[in-house]
Amino acid sequence: MKDTITRYHYRGSLTKEYCDADLSAAISCCTVGAQSLVDNGKAMTIALYHHKHMLFLYVEAIGEECRPEDFCSALTPYMQLWPGIEKNRVWADMYHIYYHAVPESIEDWKRTTKPALQRGRIAFLYPDKLYSYIHHHLAIVREGLLSGDKYQSIALHENILFSYFEEPKTMINIRRDSSLTSEAIKEWMAVDPESHFMHLPECKGANFMFLPAYFVVQL
Repeated sequence: MKDTITRYHYRGSLTKEYCDADLSAAISCCTVGAQSLVDNGKAMTIALYHHKHMLFLYVEAIGEECRPEDFCSALTPYMQLWPGIEKNRVWADMYHIYYHAVPESIEDWKRTTKPALQRGRIAFLYPDKLYSYIHHHLAIVREGLLSGDKYQSIALHENILFSYFEEPKTMINIRRDSSLTSEAIKEWMAVDPESHFMHLPECKGANFMFLPAYFVVQL
């Protein structure tokens, strides 16, 4: 268990009741906390991205889950509550639905060189296309033949997709066998992928839009 790497994604929402200086100080505290988790071998990557009032957090935890409350408590006074089944919370769990590789060990997942870019981006799905998107992307994952960035990871909350990946890309597939052709991706392409995405003005015609990062820390 201690050598297991698990990827987690969380979504938060800022209130308007803060000044820039307060938020900047809170982000600095969170960055220090995230760096401490990485330095102490509890996480390999922690990255926080933002768009308007929305926050998107990506964590590669080593062993036990690193909850946002473990290192982002300084942000709590400036965040809205999400209603929950058992209790309200400031960070909502996102559902991890798409990836090209499964971490096999710390050594397997450790970057051989520091990536030039650690990207965060989001996309908005039309509500009536949500299940089609999930169906096809889970099929691609189950098949395990489509190659892509080793570190790419897409999670879902409501109709919002949050994607993390790195550049330059380390190309791989889940089966770690590039000799076979993916049939699942052909089925996804046949249902008009573009029709699934809401192209908001800030997306500038693209399905996903890149987000600025508040911080990225990595082993």
